[in-house]
Amino acid sequence: MKLFKNVALFLFLTFSMQSFAQTQQVPDISIKKLDGSTVNIQDYAKNGKITVLSFWATWCKPCKLELDVINEIYGDWVEEYDVELVAITIDTRRALAKVPGLVASKGWEFEVLSDSNSKLPQAMGFQTIPQTYLLDQEGNIVFSHSGYAPGDEEELEEEIKKLVK
Repeated sequence: MKLFKNVALFLFLTFSMQSFAQTQQVPDISIKKLDGSTVNIQDYAKNGKITVLSFWATWCKPCKLELDVINEIYGDWVEEYDVELVAITIDTRRALAKVPGLVASKGWEFEVLSDSNSKLPQAMGFQTIPQTYLLDQEGNIVFSHSGYAPGDEEELEEEIKKLVK
């Protein structure tokens, strides 16, 4: 019986360590830039930079508020941490026409992409926005956050600081 317990403990620890060691990465999916050209999200995930992926839509007030607040400090993040923010709208093709005007009126200084077919949310397993992911320099998802409340950007910055080498 003691041998069985030891084997069971060994197997449990082995599988636990394997799943702990596995890192989640962004899927290999192509989406659109606002100019209509296609880009693979891996191009941003694997660029050697700390990357923030923020999923949003024009109809989502918390999403726009979060991006407005981050935009105010984004220049500092780029300078201090070499961060890249990629805001990915999940607006439908019909609503997508509003996006360039909104981005221009807001003065957002980060890259904005479009996933009108919601391929990334499906592949990444989330349904609500805003949804934010922080990727390390190797493209591993190291932090995620759903929703937005004032101060969430400070928590995100603390997570970014942990990645600066």
